[in-house]
Amino acid sequence: MRALLPYLALYRRHIWLLSLGVVLAIVTLLASIGLLTLSGWFLSASAVVGVAGIYSFNYMLPAAGVRGAAITRTAGRYFERLVSHDATFRVLQHLRVFTFSKLLPLSPAGLARFRQGELLNRLVADVDTLDHLYLRVMSPLVGAFVVIVVVTFGLSFLDVHLALTLGAILLATLLFLPPLFYYAGKPTGEALTVSRGRYRQQLTAWLQGHAELTIFGAAKRYREQLDATEISWHEAQRRQSELTALSQAVMLLIGGLAVVAMLWMAAAGVGGNTSPGALIALFVFCALAAFEALAPVTGAFQHLGQVIASALRVTQITSQQPEVTFATGEPETHGQVSVAINRVSFTYPKQPQSALKDVTLAVKAGQHVAILGRTGCGKSTLLQLLTRAWDPQQGEIQFNGKLLSELDENTLRAATSVVPQRVHLFSATLRDNLLLAAPSASDEQLSTMLERVGLEKLLLDAGLNSWLGEGGRQLSGGELRRLAIARALLHDAPLMLLDEPTEGLDAETERQVLDLLAEVTAGKTVLMVTHRLRGLMNFDSIIVMDNGQIKELGNHAELMATGGRYYQFHQRL
Repeated sequence: MRALLPYLALYRRHIWLLSLGVVLAIVTLLASIGLLTLSGWFLSASAVVGVAGIYSFNYMLPAAGVRGAAITRTAGRYFERLVSHDATFRVLQHLRVFTFSKLLPLSPAGLARFRQGELLNRLVADVDTLDHLYLRVMSPLVGAFVVIVVVTFGLSFLDVHLALTLGAILLATLLFLPPLFYYAGKPTGEALTVSRGRYRQQLTAWLQGHAELTIFGAAKRYREQLDATEISWHEAQRRQSELTALSQAVMLLIGGLAVVAMLWMAAAGVGGNTSPGALIALFVFCALAAFEALAPVTGAFQHLGQVIASALRVTQITSQQPEVTFATGEPETHGQVSVAINRVSFTYPKQPQSALKDVTLAVKAGQHVAILGRTGCGKSTLLQLLTRAWDPQQGEIQFNGKLLSELDENTLRAATSVVPQRVHLFSATLRDNLLLAAPSASDEQLSTMLERVGLEKLLLDAGLNSWLGEGGRQLSGGELRRLAIARALLHDAPLMLLDEPTEGLDAETERQVLDLLAEVTAGKTVLMVTHRLRGLMNFDSIIVMDNGQIKELGNHAELMATGGRYYQFHQRL
């Protein structure tokens, strides 16, 4: 239960709306009980009057009560659904925002051990499960308790003994059945949550890697694993359905016994009247209706096990402390940025080898530096440290003589434009994806930038309203790369970090993009990771890395003269 406390606190933001939903639920339940109770008494009283030959009977008042209860129940149910679901959606909105706000500072270090499918499942499915807490647990329990009190109090005006007996049976049912079925359903709820998460994780991996699985002949084996997980998930669902059916059967049994008890006791007399007549039907139908109101209660606590399991899975991520924390302060502006890297070493978590070893580098403001090296030599890691995706275990990094750890996040983001290796696009319009980099940019500026990077054809159909699927699936790798470059140029920061900006481009487009970068980055500080040698003679400095260390440093002419690794790269062309 303690796992739910952080999420219960979020419910306070909508306490009035949630309370109104509970009140409407109670009104609806009482109207339903009143309708069945009054109808049963009315029909029985009419029959008794006819048999006794009594010709004076006020049927107008109970008939109006029946109509009033029916109208109240219908209207109450409508507005209760409206208010409760609106409140639930608002709570879910804040739950998602709360969860995402906790996840964002953890990226990438705190989330590295979770697969994308697992993170997606926890952020979406597990958070959605938390809405059961109000709709299926809190609201039914509070409503049932109030109904018991009101029914007992109302019937006590007719017969205290019968009212207390029915109230005691209802209260005992409310106190003992939900905890009983909670403990019975807790393992099933946990298994259901885990199986659901595992299945969606495997399904996501299956869809993303279907081509590779087919090529390497692993599709059948992976599909068998997916089917086994699905069977396990279905088995958990079957057990929960059986438990739900059992809880309903037990509730029906107790309700039936309570109705029989009321019939037997009321037949002996009601309120001292040994010939109660239609009052017998009143107590019997009231007991029947009251147990119908309690029907959702036993199933409520079965979902509690699933809710707690989902809360624990979400908390497992959100309770982590970020590996990187930013200083607080007023944002600063930088005309130009110099970079100083002093004896930096870095090792990824749970990796035996260091990604960077004692790296020292000084980049003056306005300098253009190219970083070469084999895959895995630490080039991209160096750029990630400059954006504080990670912090080095040893050494320090400075911008304009100020430690990177002393800069607030807004200042750091405003000072850097990044073209990453993996380009992330949202399932939104072309305009939306570009405005991420420059929220105040006009449509004309966006269109001009697309034309400058050679993406004018994206404007042919719907223009900036063109829809980009998740990850920009309808775009080629080269088009994705150019879109990332357009975004970086729109951001217009004094420090440009380019990780393979021309990867996937043909020779002519590569030349155009390099010429554009040279034009727009004049006066800016540029660090570019590349495997290509085209255009490097225009860079102020070239770094050759290997095994996490800087092996060569100099301009094109100097490195060619030394006959080292850079020279060897050229000889292999």
